[in-house]
Amino acid sequence: MPELQELFNRHRKYILFLLSFYVLGWGFTSYQSIFLGLILGTSVSLFSHWLIMRRTLRFGDAVVAGQKVRSLGTYSRMAGAAFVAIIAIEYPEYFHLYSAIIGLMTIYIVIMIDYFIQQLQPHK
Repeated sequence: MPELQELFNRHRKYILFLLSFYVLGWGFTSYQSIFLGLILGTSVSLFSHWLIMRRTLRFGDAVVAGQKVRSLGTYSRMAGAAFVAIIAIEYPEYFHLYSAIIGLMTIYIVIMIDYFIQQLQPHK
């Protein structure tokens, strides 16, 4: 599934670009807790996206080989989201809770925007 790897690489570039803006916002504005929450949530969101991509590749390989199929790591990704919420609640002076939650959702927004961009481009 090389197209899945291409898709993930494109999403990773977009997220790293966003993270660089968040770091600049954290460094140069007075909204440091908001940007730190966005950085935390988006970082875990990128990790979750990497995890589901990697497990999807393993899932496909196992199906082709006729082996037993394991889960796609739902509990791992939910634990990551819970981790972000716990950190943001425990340290509200550093992390803004709502921006951390928005950061967790960032990958889904990036996926949707990337989908629409790919649909507008002429196919190769």
